[in-house]
Amino acid sequence: VQLQASGGGLVQPGGSLRLSCAASGSIFSINGMGWYRQAPGKQRELVARITSGGITHYAYSVKGRFTISRDNAENTVYLQMNSLKPEDTAVYYCNADGRTSQMYPYTVWGQGTQVTVSS
Repeated sequence: VQLQASGGGLVQPGGSLRLSCAASGSIFSINGMGWYRQAPGKQRELVARITSGGITHYAYSVKGRFTISRDNAENTVYLQMNSLKPEDTAVYYCNADGRTSQMYPYTVWGQGTQVTVSS
């Protein structure tokens, strides 16, 4: 199972970006999907997560500004980021867990996409 993330870039403070992450491979099921981020010199942190049933969880720092969603038919998770701040600058990684077609459990990470918020 692989994850391919896209949608990062440079945006001014107050702007918006939408990240996408598509899963592919021998997938039987995808349970949780999420976005994490890692800024220079800092540990990777959870940004938002969504269950297969649509239950969401957000880091306090992004509540009310970011929205996570998923398209189960397309095995894709999205992160809509509004009102971006310079402190949102980081490499964003998507993550998913579930079972393969052979019923083995998996946890996979995408390759990371850079988000830079700067004027």
